[in-house]
Amino acid sequence: MGYTMHSDLKLAVPIEYPEEQRPSHVQKLERPQPLVKASRLAFLRFGKPDLDQCRNFWSDFGLRVVESTPMRLCMGTADGSPVAIVATKSAKPRFLGAAFEVDADVDWQDLLRRTAGRALGSDELPGGGSGIECIDPEGFAVWLIAPQARVDVKPVREAVPANGNTFHHANRINATVRTPIEPATVGRLGHYVLQTPRFAEMAQWYMSHLGLIPSDVQYLPDGSPLLAFFRLDKGGTPVDHHTVVIASGLKADYEHSAYEVADLDALGQGQQVMRAAGHEHFWGIGRHVLGSQLFDYWSDHDKHQFEHYTDGDVFTADRPTHYVPFAPGSIWAWGDDAPREIFPQKSLGMLWRAIQLVRRRVYSLDKLKAMAAATDQPARPWL
Repeated sequence: MGYTMHSDLKLAVPIEYPEEQRPSHVQKLERPQPLVKASRLAFLRFGKPDLDQCRNFWSDFGLRVVESTPMRLCMGTADGSPVAIVATKSAKPRFLGAAFEVDADVDWQDLLRRTAGRALGSDELPGGGSGIECIDPEGFAVWLIAPQARVDVKPVREAVPANGNTFHHANRINATVRTPIEPATVGRLGHYVLQTPRFAEMAQWYMSHLGLIPSDVQYLPDGSPLLAFFRLDKGGTPVDHHTVVIASGLKADYEHSAYEVADLDALGQGQQVMRAAGHEHFWGIGRHVLGSQLFDYWSDHDKHQFEHYTDGDVFTADRPTHYVPFAPGSIWAWGDDAPREIFPQKSLGMLWRAIQLVRRRVYSLDKLKAMAAATDQPARPWL
């Protein structure tokens, strides 16, 4: 099954195959020729019924207010980005899409033609500038924008030194660790995750429109891909293990977005602040396997998930794609058991949706059975 077992406790460590060493039955995720290469995930856009609740949650989460009007709320990070997340007033909560910066010397008219996009008005773009709007196969908007003017970098405390005291070495002598109890100041926006019943089409679309590289592809026993972690292609410049994640599911949906903080102590102290403020904790603290991040997840008032993370992997463009068999236990290395809500919940509504997808030939019955079997495996039976 592609796992090595540890002792008699049935602890499973997933095997990661570099692309050229993947098992013969595992399908390769082919990369198309990109229309353009994204250089940065600039900001995310949401429709929200209550902007005051948004501001309170995102402020406690460690973001700062950039703009607040009755119709639009913009929040920023500490890294000099003009904006990281935008909420516009809407009747129902929903994820609207993402904005990515591309090189300033792009031929915008040619890109507009090749993407069948729409030119964005300057008043639409938080932080100003220009760009175009494309619509992905599931109807989410992707904005390709020119690099935006940076703003003043905000102070973030220094990370607790990594060379702390260990069993082997006493590195911190006559010194203590006393991190402040404060919101976990968000340094920058990191990534977001989408679910879709149209994995192959969405994966190809995002690779072609953003020039993304698959870092890790998780597959089912039949060798078909179930989800993929994609990173930006910036050549020899290291980038995050993933900026976009596309996961197979029964409906098109936003799954979560992630925001980088200083260190593990920021995760812990930030959790105290969020709990004291009465926000809903979703999952953490733990460490992911693919991407390696230390994480802590929170749900806002609309049940949208937001992740604090630190200590993630960074790769250059020459690191090959790896292929990993999917199992729930491969999502995280340690920490509390993953909430069941991250997997499809059995219900009459889910059953009806599955029937409709089979009728429309989006999924075969065998594929749905394989997906259900994979996600139903107990990851940590003792938890």
